[in-house]
This record gives sequence, C-alpha cells and structure tokens, in this order.
Amino acid sequence: MRPARLVVRVVLALILIAAVAGIGGFLYFAETVAALDAPRDPKADAIVVLTGGYQRIDRAIGLLKQGAGQRLLISGVNPTTSGNQIRKLTQSSSALFECCVDMGYEAVDTIGNANETARWISDHRFRRVLVVTNNYHMPRSLLELRVADPQTEFIAYPVVNSDLRNGNWLREPGVVKAMLSEYLKYSVAQIRALAGARGWSGLRGDVAGLSAR
Repeated sequence: MRPARLVVRVVLALILIAAVAGIGGFLYFAETVAALDAPRDPKADAIVVLTGGYQRIDRAIGLLKQGAGQRLLISGVNPTTSGNQIRKLTQSSSALFECCVDMGYEAVDTIGNANETARWISDHRFRRVLVVTNNYHMPRSLLELRVADPQTEFIAYPVVNSDLRNGNWLREPGVVKAMLSEYLKYSVAQIRALAGARGWSGLRGDVAGLSAR
C-alpha cells in the first residue's frame, strides 16, 4: 500500500500545484488586461479592427477619421454583411469607405484575423499597425498577429467594455466567464506558439476546402 499512497500523494500535489498556477496565471492575465490603456495620440501606417461588436468598428473608424492611420481593415466580417451596411451603422461617408476602408471576409476566428491581416499588411507594405479590439481579447490578438507577421509593429488600442480596474467585475458572472474563456484560449495560443504548431489557418477558404474533402 505504501507505493500506492505515494502515488496518490504525488498526484494530489501535482493537482494542487496546477490549480495554484492556474489561479495565479488567471489573476496575472486579468491584471495585465486591466492595465491596458489606449495611446493618447496614436499614429501608425494603418489600422485593423477585429470584428465582434460595432463599438470596436466605431472606434476604429473614428481613429481613421482623425488620421491615426492611412487605411483601415475590418477583419472577420460576416459574408452577409456589406460595407454599405457598416457604413450606415457607423454613420460614415461613402467617400471614406471608398478610399480607405477594406472589408475582410476570410477570417473565421482570431487565428484567421491574424492571417488575413498579415496578407493585407504584405499587400500594402505597412510597418506600424494599430490593433482595435476588446481589452480582454487584446493579449491573444497581439500574440496571433505577431506569430503571423513578426516583422510588423502592432500597437494595442483596447476598447474597454468592462472596467477591470476594481474587483467589482468578479461579482459579474458574465464578465468572469468571458475572462476565464479568454484566459484559457490565450494559454492554448501560447503553447501552440511555443510549439510552432500552425496547422489551422482560420480562413474561410481553407475551412471550405477541408469540408469538401
């Protein structure tokens, strides 16, 4: 029985260590997200916004109008959504959309956003790009973007939907759930990046190709 007890104790100790590490990692992630601030006077060659809410797109178009970047990519747009619909919802001019806004319909997830953005950057030869997305989504977005395009400088412009600077968000189940989900996805993305595993492109055309097989 002694070896069996030893094994049980080792397993329990490993579970405890993993639990402590997981909690510590989550709290550090939450603190990092809470500390994110949008630059006061952002300047870049271009702007990319990752879809997921019109507040993000509104903010990105506002940055384009104020000259924070020369061109804007809206990445991950639903194929049923037209540029004209987004233009009307954001109350923007036709001239602005015609000259300076590109619609990205290929991305189906954050990896796809990164790959779609990398192609767009390569086509236009940008070097500095503002990234607009939710604050809790920013760490994983930057990670995937830097893996897809290590040469470009990506500048975070977080959109804050939930104030994480105080502990009140811990009492909101919806926010806690979203943060936990994003932390787990970010952890998986880190492991995948360290392992160099890039089998999934996250692009609609590749997904359709896999489905057809």
